[in-house]
Amino acid sequence: MRKAVTVGIVALVSFVAIQSSALGLEKKNYNYSDWTKGIFSEVITVVGPGKTIYLAGVGAEDEAAARGTIRHKGDFLAQCLYSYDKIKRLLARHGATMNDIVKQVTYVTDIRYIGDLAKCRTLLNISALAFPEMMIEVDVTAVVP
Repeated sequence: MRKAVTVGIVALVSFVAIQSSALGLEKKNYNYSDWTKGIFSEVITVVGPGKTIYLAGVGAEDEAAARGTIRHKGDFLAQCLYSYDKIKRLLARHGATMNDIVKQVTYVTDIRYIGDLAKCRTLLNISALAFPEMMIEVDVTAVVP
């Protein structure tokens, strides 16, 4: 059974790759912070026709510091504002703005921050994020023509 599932997954991935190629879609991964390389892509774009931009796990990680260095420890609103500033900058690098966002999921570690979060966006309450000091993380999908 396991072999059949593996073969099925490989076939599906191959089918998607062939279909993407036939449709003229191009997928690219981007890493702007050194610490994210080899772990996850900060931005993924899919182009043709139009461009879809995926941002995953945007939080208060300091882009210029060592992996796991979190800005504004213990200050939810500051982490939230910093996260959304990063989102704006990442989208801008790919020709998009906050107005191009079509889907957004925000994760917070403590529902008591809902008042401050309302100053940023919407949320899901969870127990932990990638690093213990992180209090917020955001996934975004944007589309531009």
